[in-house]
Amino acid sequence: MTALVLGVIVFALLFAGFSALGVWQVQRLLWKQDLIRQVDARIHAAPVAAPPPDQTVTRQADQYRRVVVSGRFDHSREALVKAVTDLGPGYWVVTPLVTDRDFTVLVNRGFVPVERQKPADRAAGQTEGQTSIVGLLRLTEPGGGFLRANDPAGDRWFSRDVAGIARAKAVSGPVAAYFIDADATPNSDGWPRGGLTVVRFANSHLVYALTWFGLALMSAAGFVLFWREEKRRRAVR
Repeated sequence: MTALVLGVIVFALLFAGFSALGVWQVQRLLWKQDLIRQVDARIHAAPVAAPPPDQTVTRQADQYRRVVVSGRFDHSREALVKAVTDLGPGYWVVTPLVTDRDFTVLVNRGFVPVERQKPADRAAGQTEGQTSIVGLLRLTEPGGGFLRANDPAGDRWFSRDVAGIARAKAVSGPVAAYFIDADATPNSDGWPRGGLTVVRFANSHLVYALTWFGLALMSAAGFVLFWREEKRRRAVR
């Protein structure tokens, strides 16, 4: 196999490979843009009834869907989940809500700073009696966070692991597999502070696409230089 033929094969494979990767990133970009539009529509839509535990929820169809649910909080079984927000370090207050539809759903009632982690330090915000919660449906976060695993035995939580929290807190009856991020409706003394959900999607696909297409063009330019050099070498033989 001559050097010219080998060079053609190598540069053709490089050009085809980089171009295919660029096309794939364009497809990913279109998918991500569509997902962002869908989520934005869900966040600003009128709330719908929170789905029962026997209804399947998925990330693609239900994440960040605006829902409403009514019931009574069981504050005796709340869990504090480590959090860092624009208000500083502290905790999410995750509390079971026993709904009037005969199932329980965990509600992230919002954020409290470290000095408010004890219920006694935010007693006025411990809502009693029948209440309605509007918020965003979120999928469970098993495993942990902040590079640390959840410790149910020690009641130390780094992610909102629905099954883990429900099991550790001995929540009885059917429990929804998701949790709800409560909206910014204020509590009596301002804590917990809801409405702090961050909806952000990494979207660097355009940069990646341009990079791959750029490499494809560089491969084509490299082949032109290689071909000219081969022609020059053959001419002087």
